[in-house]
Amino acid sequence: MPLIDQSALRLDEDCHTIAISEPLSRSEAESLAGALKAVADPTRLQLLSMISGSAAGEACVCDLTAPLGLTQPTVSHHLTILVEAGLLSRERRGKWAWYAIVPERLDALRSLLP
Repeated sequence: MPLIDQSALRLDEDCHTIAISEPLSRSEAESLAGALKAVADPTRLQLLSMISGSAAGEACVCDLTAPLGLTQPTVSHHLTILVEAGLLSRERRGKWAWYAIVPERLDALRSLLP
């Protein structure tokens, strides 16, 4: 879903520029800002890429450490930030946590890009 309703755009006759009639709601803006902060880290972008590209559409934290050359606590810390931002879901299976992309949250971020 696009963040800006194209019908909300209008021509401002005073300065001859396009103006947006309504901004994002404060809660929407805060939510998107939190997600953008979460992905503003190379390791977190790598994690999202790895999980998104996994054959099963999910990954165990135990499978994410070696490719990144990071320890399990470090990877878990980054994954927790992504979960808190709503970009990943977490499911406990025994002693391991499995992570999956939350498609609608990732789509919201993608809609910001041209």
